[in-house]
Amino acid sequence: MTTPPTKPDGLTPEQLSTFNRDGYLVIPDALPAATVQGLLAETRALLAGLDLSSHPLTRFSTGDGGGDGDGDGRDHVGDAYFLGSGDKVRFFLEEDAFADGALVRPKEQAVNKIGHCLHELSEPFRRLLDSPEPNSSSSNTTAPTPTPASIARSLAFADPRVLQSMVICKPAGTGGAVPPHQDSCFLYTSPPSAVGFWYALEDAARENGCLWFLPGSHRRTAVERRLVRRVAGVADEEAGGTVMVGNEGAGFPRGEGYGVGGEGEEEEEGEYVPAEVKAGTLVLIHGNLLHKSEKNLGRKGRIIYTFHIIEAEGTVYDERNWLQPPAGGFTRLYK
Repeated sequence: MTTPPTKPDGLTPEQLSTFNRDGYLVIPDALPAATVQGLLAETRALLAGLDLSSHPLTRFSTGDGGGDGDGDGRDHVGDAYFLGSGDKVRFFLEEDAFADGALVRPKEQAVNKIGHCLHELSEPFRRLLDSPEPNSSSSNTTAPTPTPASIARSLAFADPRVLQSMVICKPAGTGGAVPPHQDSCFLYTSPPSAVGFWYALEDAARENGCLWFLPGSHRRTAVERRLVRRVAGVADEEAGGTVMVGNEGAGFPRGEGYGVGGEGEEEEEGEYVPAEVKAGTLVLIHGNLLHKSEKNLGRKGRIIYTFHIIEAEGTVYDERNWLQPPAGGFTRLYK
């Protein structure tokens, strides 16, 4: 559901109500055109600097576990290059860019995503967490762009921490489908607290793999499975891979209205709806919400930037999670 742009001080009551009801919120014109172009330029510069001759050719796959509570996650990526990416900027390749084990696409059409610490190590992406800029694309040109911090305050975060920032490229012809999943399966806190900030840097439509959501599923679908390291706490060079396991902790965030319909309600009970958006749009995604995207069958790529926040106050971030905090901890959103 599309709503008007946010006010500078965060979400409006209508926007907050929509997010709480549906589990996602589409905010058009959240980034000015100049910022979008700057982030695209940074993305292209990162791709241009990629040297595949020394790259381990790690492919990104959500696997058959997918975060939807089914499958065993055997195909999830889990090598040392992936597990050691929490405080680095690394490149992960599309499965369809390979044939008979060999890379058959140029790097600009082969990269699935660039992550996972762009919010700290790339100046253009880091600036998104700082002060807002005038939004020339909005109907109110004097209104500043809403900051992630102001939105987090609207969502009642006491101490939000930023983690898992990445550019997802979804190139034409090779951008693979992502099965239904919940982000809290991959970034688990007890109780669950993850929220995704998903910025479109290019238009996203059905033909090039826009997001699809199951509205309201965050209220009735518990986090039942999690992606974890096979061996918690091992050094990255000793990485033993990742696996989907049953979640023994809380399945829902704190608050009223969760668990409606019973935990474990099947995702098929409902209809996914597409979120076709223009460049500059921000989509907020609740960590328990089931969402997916289809393969890019169009002629244009679909580059987006996304990061997640979790609540650090009153939650536990498990040492088994695939993504572990750097030495200084995850980035504080409130300065």
